[in-house]
Amino acid sequence: MYKIDKSTNNVVKLEERLFKQLAIKEREHLQEWIAKNPEMLGEDLLIIQKEFDGFNDTQERLDLLAIDKDGGLVIIENKLDDTGRNVVWQALKYASYCSTLTTSQIVKIYQQYLDRWHNGENAKQNLLDFIERSEEELLLNRKDQRIIFVANNYRKEVTSTVLWLLNHDIQVQCFRATPYSMGDEVFLQVEQIIPLPETKEFMIDAKEKEKEEQAKSKNLEESEARLIQFWSLLKNKLTEERLDYLDRTSAQPFYSTGFWKGRGKFAFCIGKNNYRVELYFQDDADKKYIDSMFTFNEQLQARFPGLEWERLEGKKASRIKYEMPLEKYKALPGKFSEERSWDEITTWYTTTMKEFYKVLYPYWEKVQKQVY
Repeated sequence: MYKIDKSTNNVVKLEERLFKQLAIKEREHLQEWIAKNPEMLGEDLLIIQKEFDGFNDTQERLDLLAIDKDGGLVIIENKLDDTGRNVVWQALKYASYCSTLTTSQIVKIYQQYLDRWHNGENAKQNLLDFIERSEEELLLNRKDQRIIFVANNYRKEVTSTVLWLLNHDIQVQCFRATPYSMGDEVFLQVEQIIPLPETKEFMIDAKEKEKEEQAKSKNLEESEARLIQFWSLLKNKLTEERLDYLDRTSAQPFYSTGFWKGRGKFAFCIGKNNYRVELYFQDDADKKYIDSMFTFNEQLQARFPGLEWERLEGKKASRIKYEMPLEKYKALPGKFSEERSWDEITTWYTTTMKEFYKVLYPYWEKVQKQVY
């Protein structure tokens, strides 16, 4: 890894280190960093427990338990400089324990975590906001559990077993966490090594073709297929306009999709009563991001009138959004489920996000430099 020195138009090589050389501990440091920044694992994850030991008839405890955007459970096991030999066996046990958890049990587990670590926020509401479902659609843990390993070095017996599991349709990912230093500064690089990011989507698609979805309601199945179809249409429209916003994002059955710029996510969202684009700050409990952006409100409104600021009091997140004008929304030829209005909606998303991003991103870039 290299640090760019713009003043000399050169790069400086960083020194690769071991965690033990830097006195970095597994639970006190690496685990906490992942818990506070789960996006370092390449996707949106919601941490719902840490050091969880609530399994019947056993005192074993897993490192981190998370929910993905599809409502699935993700077991995260983190090690430091060496995975050891038994990490896969440990994670498989935890996955088996978690496989029987019901939606109500998961909500309770998450509520216990929030009561202890986050001032008792409402677990069910946080989950609904995160997976973007109505309360009637809240169905968690309906698919196989996933496993994520994070470590600096993987033993051969670990990688061999992981590859075998992947070949037998067990969803496992391995991330290498490598510390670097330069003088007194310390850096951390986290990169996925198994499966390689370029092949992950292909592998998932191939496996999905081999198995049938079970225990899924007809309405939910149709809704998910419709969302995937719609976001695929939007991706194509953006590509036609030479906009690369979603080039690295696959179409998923969620009510929003987008792309990250630092700690902010520029997103296309399907709301209950309208369509919108937004700049979403997922980790903004103290509202430093939205408040810093609001100092530029006058300049932003002058260039992009109609922006709405939502601090989302009492929640971790905040957002700056712009909704489709009401008269245009009412004039759409049909409901979202009828697909007749999709061409108009994707056209609006494309033109609006292009201008929204053009106006907001320079200020967001400036705010990030100020905050950090």
